[in-house]
Amino acid sequence: MAGVPNQVFIPSNLHELFSLWSRFPDSVPYAGGISFIRYQEKYLPVLPNNILSLEDIPELRRIARTENYLEIGAMVRLNEIINLGKIVPDVFIRTMEAIAGFHVQNTVTIGGNLCDKKNRLDCSAPLSALDAQYELRSASSSRWISATRFSESVPPALNPQELLTRIRIPLEQWNYSRYRKFKPPGSNEQGSVIVFVAKNEKDILTDLRLAYSGNYLLQNKQSENHLIGKHLPLEFRDARLFYYDWKKYLDSIKPGKTAAEELLTFQILNFIEDTIADFTD
Repeated sequence: MAGVPNQVFIPSNLHELFSLWSRFPDSVPYAGGISFIRYQEKYLPVLPNNILSLEDIPELRRIARTENYLEIGAMVRLNEIINLGKIVPDVFIRTMEAIAGFHVQNTVTIGGNLCDKKNRLDCSAPLSALDAQYELRSASSSRWISATRFSESVPPALNPQELLTRIRIPLEQWNYSRYRKFKPPGSNEQGSVIVFVAKNEKDILTDLRLAYSGNYLLQNKQSENHLIGKHLPLEFRDARLFYYDWKKYLDSIKPGKTAAEELLTFQILNFIEDTIADFTD
């Protein structure tokens, strides 16, 4: 069904949203608007025929805590998440705090950051490292997908007329976290983020995660498994094995690297070397 050009719909619940989306399948969901406006200016001189505003849908603005999870609606602003305080994993807060300034953080939604169609943005890295899960809903179905699987591709793994509605973050106590943002030449314009989290009990490294997001989403479970269960401080050979596992992994992704990719590899390995040094003598 064709609509009048430049209609803006403001549904009050998900049922109404999906009903409108069915009637006007060319509709474009609108969240905080930062990426939307940027890409309209850059790629399209005119607005889409139909826009679905997500602003007034209560289901997308909820924040809930259970014993094991923090659940955040896709329309929650970054500042709202930051202001939750210590319940939010530190590495996730640090990532959001580094995104532009206060006014942008007060506009950008977590769903908008994760669903950018042109770039893999900052929040993908910490949420992949933290094993977050995303709820994806359509008019007829609901499914959960891991943060890693969702962000492996750009645009992200959404089916036609499917919407990211909730982010579920496991509430685990991480003893150590490290974050770095850099922008090597040739990376996406938002920059690249790498994060590391770890926890130990009685001087035994019980878990660790490392994730990079930028032009790629990178995780190496094999390298993590080599260190889990090791006593702290780590022996030098174990620390170097972790480093060289990542070096081999990065080499396998792009065997013939450009200068920009070589620089990216150097920056990732430098972060890993600095981080793992904190766990050795």
